[in-house]
Order: sequence, then C-alpha cells, then structure tokens
Amino acid sequence: MRWLVLYLRCRGVPAASVAVVAAVLTTWSLWTGFSDARQVDTFLVMLTIALLVAAAGGTLAGPDEALERTASVPWPPRRAVHLLVTFAVLVLLLALTLVTDARFTSFERVVRDVTGLLGLTALGAAALGAHRAWFLPLSGTVLAVIFVRYDTAFSRLASWPLQPVDVTAAAVIAAVLGLAGAVAYISRGSAPRATDATLT
Repeated sequence: MRWLVLYLRCRGVPAASVAVVAAVLTTWSLWTGFSDARQVDTFLVMLTIALLVAAAGGTLAGPDEALERTASVPWPPRRAVHLLVTFAVLVLLLALTLVTDARFTSFERVVRDVTGLLGLTALGAAALGAHRAWFLPLSGTVLAVIFVRYDTAFSRLASWPLQPVDVTAAAVIAAVLGLAGAVAYISRGSAPRATDATLT
C-alpha cells in the first residue's frame, strides 16, 4: 500500500483532487445561489469539465517523464488504471449533483464530455507532456464556444461538447477522442520535458 501512497504523491494527485473538488463545489455553489434553474447551464458544464480534466492532466506523469519510459516497471497497465480511475472520479463527482438543487445534467452529457475532453487531455500528455496536457482540452472548449453559434456541418462537429445529448455525431467524436487519447497515453506515456529529453 505504501507504493500507492508514493505513486499518488509523486504525481500530485492530492493537490489535483483538491482542485477538482473545489471547482465542482464553486460552480455548484454559484449556480445554487444565483440561478433559479435547477439544471446548470450547458456552457458552464463544459467549462467545469474542462477545468477538471486540466487539473487531472498534471497527474498523468511524475516529476521525470523519461524515467517512466525506461524503467522495468510495466507502465501501460498502470496508465490504463490511472485513466480509468480519473474518468470514474470525475463522472462520479458531477453525478453526485443530480440529487441536489443544482444539477450537472444530463448524466449522458457528463459522460460524453468527460470522455472526449479527458481523451484530449491524454492526447495532450502523450504529445506535449503532462505539464502541457491542458492545451488540447482548452483548445477544444474554445473552438466549441466559437463555432456553436454557426449552423454548418463543421461548426456542429467543432462544438461537439455543447451539442444536445441526442446528437449522434457529438457522441461519436467524444468516443473517438477518448479512445485515441487512451491508446496514445497508455502505449506511449507522457512526453518528456525538453530538459528530460536532452538527458536521455
């Protein structure tokens, strides 16, 4: 059990957990206090999920990404479990609001957006490193905000996190991003920092 504690600490999981819970509580509290509607605004749901996956992105590698590529420890299964637990925790946190006055609904939207944005985060970690993993989900949310106002095929695809839950294309995009991110991160791990790369 001690190895698990060390693993979580070296990846900054405790700090990320505090940030994730604080983000959900802040959004929930503000919506409860200042809105008469029970359902949290779609844009705010997407923004909250983007903040959650950004905070979780920093936990996708330890202090030395290069070490995880050369060590004899079988990292792919650990990466897979890490991603799966992260996904479950984020969905559960948002799902807990379904029994309160301010709800991150619907559950299907939460699952879809967490899947896609966490997939983008994993892709960001694999391509840019865990310290920059937030670039891709941030870019995805910005594109969604820009293009949701237009009614073209491309704009509907680009704004997939803001599309209604019954839009099949949005669900497919989220699933593809989630799968691609998981495969890239599990197989490759987090890209090393530039300083780490020069040492290997």
